[in-house]
This record gives sequence, C-alpha cells and structure tokens, in this order.
Amino acid sequence: MSTLLGLIGLPTIVTPATAQNLNNTGNPDLNPSVNQPSSTSTYPAAPPPEPKKPLPKDRELEDADTQVDYRISNLLGDFTGNLWVGSWRGLSRIDPNTGRVISRVSLPNIAISALAQDKVGRLWVGNYEGLTRIDPQTSQITAQNLLLPSKRVLSLLIDKRGYLWVGTDAGLTLVSPDQGLIMTTVKNMPGVSVNAMILDADGQLWAGTLEGLVKVNTASALLMKRIENLPGGTVQTLAISPQGLIWAGMPNQLLVINPKNGIVLRSVTPLRGRNVTSIKFAKDGSVWVGTTNGLLRLNPYTGAVLDQVTGLPSSRVLTIAPDVGNKLWVGTTEGLAWLMPSVGKAKPHFGFGRYVK
Repeated sequence: MSTLLGLIGLPTIVTPATAQNLNNTGNPDLNPSVNQPSSTSTYPAAPPPEPKKPLPKDRELEDADTQVDYRISNLLGDFTGNLWVGSWRGLSRIDPNTGRVISRVSLPNIAISALAQDKVGRLWVGNYEGLTRIDPQTSQITAQNLLLPSKRVLSLLIDKRGYLWVGTDAGLTLVSPDQGLIMTTVKNMPGVSVNAMILDADGQLWAGTLEGLVKVNTASALLMKRIENLPGGTVQTLAISPQGLIWAGMPNQLLVINPKNGIVLRSVTPLRGRNVTSIKFAKDGSVWVGTTNGLLRLNPYTGAVLDQVTGLPSSRVLTIAPDVGNKLWVGTTEGLAWLMPSVGKAKPHFGFGRYVK
C-alpha cells in the first residue's frame, strides 16, 4: 500500500516502532531500519559539486542566441549615398557617415541573398523564396514572387537599358522592373546555377555558374560565349577591373580572365588555395578581396598584398562595399564592420552582430 501511495521509509526520520507498524508483520528482523545502533546519516568529507555554468535559465537563453544567424550577405550603396544592409535577419538602411540605422524593412523572408537598385531607385531583394520589389521612400513592398524558374534567387543585376536580370539555381531570367513581369528566360543555360553576374565594357552580361563563365547578349538573351574548364570549376563572385578584365573568385583561387578571347591571364598568387567569396574595385584602383579566411587589398597589376584587414567580427567575409561614406564596409558571418581605407583595422557596427541583444 505504501508503494502505491508513493511513500518511502526514511531511516533518519521514521522510528523503529513506526517502521514495525508499516511492515505489518510483527517481525522486526524484516525491517532493516529496526534495531540499528544509530539513525544519524554520514556523508563523505568532500565539498559539494561545482554548479554548472551558466545556470539552466541562462543556458536556455544562450541556446536561443546561438540559433540567430548574424551573417551580412549583401551590401549596396544607393543613389542617395545611403547603405543598404542585407542580412539573414532582414533588410536595413543606414547612414554610412554616422552608422545610424535609418529604417528597417519588413519582408516575408528575412534571409537575403541578393540586392539591386533599378534606374528609378526601386530596390530589388532576392531571397531563397523569390523576388521582392521595394519602394525605398516608404519601405513598402510593391511586387513580389514572380514566376521565376526557381524561387532560390542567387544574384541580381541591372543592365544598361535598366532591365533586371535574375540569377537562380535553375537558370537566368530577364524581368521588366516597371511592370514586374518576366520578359524571357535564357534557354539551356550552361552550368545552370547563376551564382554571380557582371556587365562588361560593351554592356554584355557575364554569369558565373557551377561550370565556369557564360556571356549573354542583354538585348536578345542569347548565349554569346562560354568559358569552361576553369581551374576550380565553380565561379562564386565576379568583378570587372578598370581595364575591362574579369576577376573571378573560385573556391580555391582568384583568376584574371580576358573577356575578348576567354584566356585566363593569371591566377593571383596570394589567393591560391583560398576560398574567394567577394571582389570589389575601389575608386583608387586597388582591389579588395574577401575570403573565408580574411580580407585583403591587392595591387591589381601585380597581385601583391597591400593590406590585410584585422578586427573583423569574423574572418569569413561574405560581401564588400568600398567607397560608401568614405569607408569600406564589410559583411561577415558574424556581423557588419567598417574601416577607413588608410587604416588596416576594422571596427564592428554594434547594430549588427552577436554582441547586440
């Protein structure tokens, strides 16, 4: 009966007589607590165990914090001189001179993968669930979720005519930014996944794919050239130098390519074996290169390292925006940072990072 009620006989509390009654047999030998010389419990001579740090309540908060993704995936300087910050926590606009957050835009999907601004100032935002057009004056969504080949948008580009090109993991599409309508889709896109796009000096589009580079005529959407069998295969990021050369970031190196004939001119020596994630040319002609293990400034002619930036929130660089508010802005997996080009040490923006609660 005591078992059913969840009762337990405790030697230090229950008297022998009570224990005998609970036994209900009348035989004290059947109860181990009877006739014991002492009912005093003894404990080992050792301090109590160390408490786990942090306490359970704090651990829950810490676990919740580790689930927040602080990566800054895209940076875009707009026509008004402000900086748009696309992260996996949403979209924000800041004053690059003061760092003050001007506005935050509410989006149906906060994990941003691409940003572009069209000729009349509208902002286009790509994510892994489609495409959204935003009025920067009101921060309101004015179009979204077009019938793209795939909802997984990887890259965006505005051509010289003002049309929007959308790169997805299932091909390339041309969109009218005014009507928000699909005009055409590039057929039989080699390499399929359009990871990055740039315009060359002639206004033609170059797409970086899983299998190299593809040149597309922006007027007809027809394929013009294909550069395959590049060392490393996958093109992750692209830039055009002031001399009109293509700089292509690969998972294991940085290539410089002549777009006229498709010849690889060189593999930049300091970047061999490094995962290149972002390339941007500054107004002074130097080139900034972000990798999964740091940020470098290079001499574009020799490839020599001029600066190696310290003080970033993370060494894994995702995006770069030079010459915005007279600063270089850097997006990493752990937040946003900025630096003056003449100073090699970055400073974190405290509005975007793990130190913000």
